[in-house]
Amino acid sequence: MNPVDSAEQFKNWHSMGSLSFQASNGIIWPTYVVLLLSASAVAYWKRDSKTFLSANGTQKALPLAFNFVASGLGCGVLSAYPQIANIDGLHGLLVYALAGGLPMFLFAFLGPIIRKKTPNGFVLTEWVFHRFGLLTGWYLGACTILTVFLFMVSEVASLKYAIETIAGIKALPVIIIECVVTTIYTTIGGFHISFITDTLQVSVVFVLLIIVACAMGKYVHIDSSMIEPSGLLKANKLGWQLVYILTFAIFTNDFFMSGFWLRTFASRSNKDLMIGCSIACVILVVFVTVIGVTGFIAVWAGLISVADEENSGAAFFILLAQLPSWVMGFTLVFVVVLSTCTLDSLQSALVSSVSNDVFRNKIPIMYVRGLVLLVMVPVVVVGLIAEDVLSIYLIVDLLSSSVVPVLVFGLSKRFEKYWTGWEVVGGGLGGILATWIFGTVYYDSPEEGGKLLLITNGLYADDWGTFGAFVVAPFGGIAFGFFIMLIRLACVKLYSNKDGVFHRSANKVGAVTGITGLHRFYRHWEDRLITRSNVEVVNETESLTLQNTTTLDKKQSAVDTYQSTLFAE
Repeated sequence: MNPVDSAEQFKNWHSMGSLSFQASNGIIWPTYVVLLLSASAVAYWKRDSKTFLSANGTQKALPLAFNFVASGLGCGVLSAYPQIANIDGLHGLLVYALAGGLPMFLFAFLGPIIRKKTPNGFVLTEWVFHRFGLLTGWYLGACTILTVFLFMVSEVASLKYAIETIAGIKALPVIIIECVVTTIYTTIGGFHISFITDTLQVSVVFVLLIIVACAMGKYVHIDSSMIEPSGLLKANKLGWQLVYILTFAIFTNDFFMSGFWLRTFASRSNKDLMIGCSIACVILVVFVTVIGVTGFIAVWAGLISVADEENSGAAFFILLAQLPSWVMGFTLVFVVVLSTCTLDSLQSALVSSVSNDVFRNKIPIMYVRGLVLLVMVPVVVVGLIAEDVLSIYLIVDLLSSSVVPVLVFGLSKRFEKYWTGWEVVGGGLGGILATWIFGTVYYDSPEEGGKLLLITNGLYADDWGTFGAFVVAPFGGIAFGFFIMLIRLACVKLYSNKDGVFHRSANKVGAVTGITGLHRFYRHWEDRLITRSNVEVVNETESLTLQNTTTLDKKQSAVDTYQSTLFAE
């Protein structure tokens, strides 16, 4: 739905209360002033260059929980969850809510493993660099940066939609001010200040949500005779499809969300991490469910129809139009604070990811601060023109569904000597190729197969194409990964025979083409950019200690041997 069109429709839905131009400005600007002054003061007071990019081992369970919630929410939930509730009813809403909350346990169980392997890291890609090498790390880093960037674009687009709908004013000045506000205090304090402000801001969001929910309960009249005929409480085929699609897509996509990994590494202990993730899961599920039920309450109130293509995404705002003006004022503050705490989390996550994944933390901190300023320009530009961010999300979800399963094999000790960056990169790309092949066969058209990669039909298509794509992508990627592994191991076996024809031919080809020299150049820079070390766990539940070493252990040596190019001497 076009946000501008929705804002115009909102005027027609108004019945009880609305905000004047003066009132809207009188609420928005003081809210941003308070956020700027309070956050900047805390940022200046708590500033520390050592915690600009991360805050490893410093945070207790409850602040962790609130921060996970802040990273998992945003203005987009005000449209996305009511929309799926209106289209697929309670079945789809519960699936979406659980799929959004349960991945928190991914970090509770997988986080301690990753922290043990790379205790001085602060994002997942650091383990990828250590495990699979430089190129694979950059490959995963690109996926991570793209994902976080798109989430920031989505937040800007969602804020634009909400402001123009609720307040009826131009959103551009509001977006610019919010970006300036968050940029100022994240530039001063980095990740650490984002952690503190998110805890405070999420607390405010909870209070405001309770106020809005109680007001809707009082002022919105539901016609109980419409509940049963609507069919929104019944299970359906789409809902069962979404059980797999949304669960798998969100679980794998969260691997690329560096904000979650920053908070995972920030946990004081594994116990704090487990408690924090558990609390965050419950809060997220309850929060988005409360927001989402407006999708069918609007139907039962006679305001929109079931599966209303024009108005399903605006169900929350349609109900809001039935409330007194003072409730809308609270909601406007709710939107501003919610968007701010989400955007600053994404800002700090993006800067930390770029610094670690691209520059390997080799640039001065002042340059990292400059990155905070630079990344906001394209975010605002793209966010203002973006109308269908969901389709972009689905593309990223499909990418993560292809890449992450083959990546996870690297955690297995059984495959430690055999699963390399070749399998991860090749398997991920192979999953995309397998999806295109499936789409070509399913739709009997190569063009339609290409469209399936872009998920042009969305989640709600009346066929099995989207479902099949999310099945083929991971399993196709795994199949390609194993195929590449078999070929590579066969070549390694042949090359190990120094008197064989294959060994001599490979060396000759490598020397003539320059591959051998390129490989040596690559290994030189890999050794400079990736510090390899052994890890000794002092206390698995409380602390992790890094033991520096000058040589690799036997396992790492074995991994490096298999990661070497086939043409190396």
